[in-house]
Amino acid sequence: MSTSERARVAELLGREPMGEFVVVVRRPDGAPAVLRNAPLLPDGTPMPTLYWLCDPALRAAIGTLESHGGVREAEEAVGLPAIAAVHAAYRTERDAHLPADHGGPIPSGGVGGTREGVKCLHAHYAHWLAGGDDPVGAWVHTQLLERDLMPSAAAERVAR
Repeated sequence: MSTSERARVAELLGREPMGEFVVVVRRPDGAPAVLRNAPLLPDGTPMPTLYWLCDPALRAAIGTLESHGGVREAEEAVGLPAIAAVHAAYRTERDAHLPADHGGPIPSGGVGGTREGVKCLHAHYAHWLAGGDDPVGAWVHTQLLERDLMPSAAAERVAR
């Protein structure tokens, strides 16, 4: 990744990224929308969040959903068994990126580092945009459209 790309991501996040990442989803104008983080920070600290939403317009729109009870609504709509399956698949995908010789602590939890239920709609949406089979992310997408919260020129979901 180029220095200018890292600087752009820092600008979008409002801080320097803590670890290594790859931009896996972009807005139509080419701006980064979703990052795939390395599972470990440079000092070996576990990074539980594999997919990170860095598009400020999408983050704000999803923040509106969360502030109006979206986490509870998503859990009710999707159901805890389906959410548990997403967490398990996410853990498996994230852990596959661990170095083979790593002997230290590893990230725990599923989407957004949680073990049960929904913690963060942003993390689920980032996972879904990056092509993950995430029913909570799909629910968020539908809600953004139905509630007229979808930002113009938003990133589109990538196929895996």
